[in-house]
Amino acid sequence: MRANRDGKLYLDNYGLVAAIQLDPIEKKPFFHFMPGSYVLGVGTSSCNFGCMFCQNHNISKDKEIKGYELSPEELVGMAIEQGAQGLAFTYNEPAIFIEYALDAAKLAHKKGLFNVFVTNGYLTKEAIEQMKGLIDAAVVDFKGNGSEKFANKYMAVPSVEPIKQALVEMKHAGIHVEITDLVVPQVGDSLEDCDALTKWIRDTLGKDTPLQFITFFPDYKMQDLPPTPYSTLLKHWQVAKKNGLDYVYIGNAPGNPYESTYCPRCGAKVIERAGFEITAWNLDEHNRCKFCGEEIKITGKHVELGARDIKVFY
Repeated sequence: MRANRDGKLYLDNYGLVAAIQLDPIEKKPFFHFMPGSYVLGVGTSSCNFGCMFCQNHNISKDKEIKGYELSPEELVGMAIEQGAQGLAFTYNEPAIFIEYALDAAKLAHKKGLFNVFVTNGYLTKEAIEQMKGLIDAAVVDFKGNGSEKFANKYMAVPSVEPIKQALVEMKHAGIHVEITDLVVPQVGDSLEDCDALTKWIRDTLGKDTPLQFITFFPDYKMQDLPPTPYSTLLKHWQVAKKNGLDYVYIGNAPGNPYESTYCPRCGAKVIERAGFEITAWNLDEHNRCKFCGEEIKITGKHVELGARDIKVFY
């Protein structure tokens, strides 16, 4: 992705887009940031992880740089033309193309759009300093409950500690943070690891940090494993709730009761979801529960756009 030419480091895939699509923000999946809005998601080739189960391996494992030329100006213009409220840097790791992402983010802010990262969290403090004021929100994806052993064997990652440190740095930088955890059956579904991760989230980031346990689907080099059983996801949800987290979800399992948001005080369903669509909204204009007045940790207002056609460009 980068090359040293005469002592200068160049991003060789700058503006070479490998994937771009208009999506509801809930698909990213953000549940507590600008709910109901749409984002134009964009990604490039390559990645800094070596996940054996990658569902975007057609772009993340590319051996050569390729893509459609799209300048930051053209990207922002396309987002506005399609009626998106923000940009999402996603599909592969945004740190891989952070120079392009931040150039586009600057222009997006000038045009009234927000910016989000869908990231594995393997970011340096310096990178997060550059993101400050430009990237409004980030969803960080742990895999296998943040197990070091799992990361070593199945992701080619030496340590998960930099991910945890990056989460702390992003929160200090004022970036809205949500977390997902891909639960991989048989090899990355330890409830002991789940217990440790959820306690760390509670004690370090706060009990109001949104967390989603995500269903694994077999892909790439791990197609011999089954999808994550719902019973396994439910056990993880129970551990997280036992450890005091306010907002815990089960994702990639449409129709389950835990894709909706419940008030941590009275237990009422305050945001009802069906897949990626919001079907009921029981919060007032200040994002407080209409039943008991509890403030729900939501960044931004509910964007009421209704169902739309999803546009795939590349």
